[in-house]
Amino acid sequence: MLKQYKEAIERTNIISKTDVNGIITFVNDEFCKISGYSKEELIGKNHNIVRHPDVPSSVFKSLWKAIKSKKIYKATVKNRAKDGKTFYVNTTVIPILDEKGDIEEFIAIRYDVTKEVFYKKSLEEKEKELQELNKTLEKRVEEKTKELQELNETLEMRVREEIAKNEEKQKIMFWQSRLASLGEMLANIAHQWRQPLTELGLTLYSLKRSVQNADTKEVEELYKETKEIIQNMSTTIDDFTNFFKPDKEKQCFKLSESIEEALNITQKMLQKEMISVVCDFDDIEVVGVSNELTQVIINLLKNSRDAFLSSGILLKEISIRVKKEGEFALIEFEDNAGGIKEKDIYKIFDPYFTTKHSSVGTGLGLFMSKMICEQSLDGAISVVSKKARTTFRIKIPLPKSDNDEK
Repeated sequence: MLKQYKEAIERTNIISKTDVNGIITFVNDEFCKISGYSKEELIGKNHNIVRHPDVPSSVFKSLWKAIKSKKIYKATVKNRAKDGKTFYVNTTVIPILDEKGDIEEFIAIRYDVTKEVFYKKSLEEKEKELQELNKTLEKRVEEKTKELQELNETLEMRVREEIAKNEEKQKIMFWQSRLASLGEMLANIAHQWRQPLTELGLTLYSLKRSVQNADTKEVEELYKETKEIIQNMSTTIDDFTNFFKPDKEKQCFKLSESIEEALNITQKMLQKEMISVVCDFDDIEVVGVSNELTQVIINLLKNSRDAFLSSGILLKEISIRVKKEGEFALIEFEDNAGGIKEKDIYKIFDPYFTTKHSSVGTGLGLFMSKMICEQSLDGAISVVSKKARTTFRIKIPLPKSDNDEK
């Protein structure tokens, strides 16, 4: 029976014996396996053959002081194998006494905890990295919020300057609508962040639970998911900031990027109302103000949303196509929200005209869109409505280089 116990211990633990001077007198197969040395290389050598140079000498002084005082010593020890690799073992060193009570030898029983130690270190590094990400995010939020406030102040100042320079009614109405959009977009930032903040809280809770369960794979997945949520929240701020930058200089931009920015900003609205958007974009560049075309697409998306709510249609579909037509880039925006009444279609671009309740619409959205298409893009916007479908067509001149290539 005693022999069986001995074999069971030797097969499941890492065992060595030394004399009172620390010279190895016995090692089992598990010791050879983890250290990389053979029994012949170990027997007769000092036990410090596996000592790691990173471990302070004070640790071993403490060990020898304890075991020479006939006390049992326990610790997690960092060792170095024959090939230079590091391994960690939970170690218990027991003094063996003879009949007179003097120390005859020392026996050390260990088990391998290398994976656990490396896992713990990796987890600590990831936790530190996550803390740094949180600090960076807080700083970016603060900076972007300040920038957004400055943009808001700049926009209001520009409104006052435009009114002072020119009392023309169209420009006053344009800026009224722009400011209304700004207020709505600022409110949307809070709305856009509610769900990610909830997801972040749940993910961190799951991460904590996975750490407690030592589930390495799930911790890695949750860590990546947390980084993605934080990155998406940061991207949301960038989207809204870029949209309201007071940059009116005309330059070349891709129609697809401007439209995709509008879809990103209204993504939550479209998901909430279960509106499907199908896009088919040719790679076309035009000259104009990109963020103002984004405003036009947002206006059309919101109008479609309101029309869907009013008509009660269940299968809500919007298609946006971009292609070339002669010397123009053509954007076709179509929905199946029930169409526009014939008596209204000739007035929808008029200022303050709306078919909605006054609490929902100002009647400036399509008027402002027409102004942007004509003044910022040197193009035109038109509408056709038939068979319960409405199609807006935006035509923008292609740059001269594109026309010359033809």
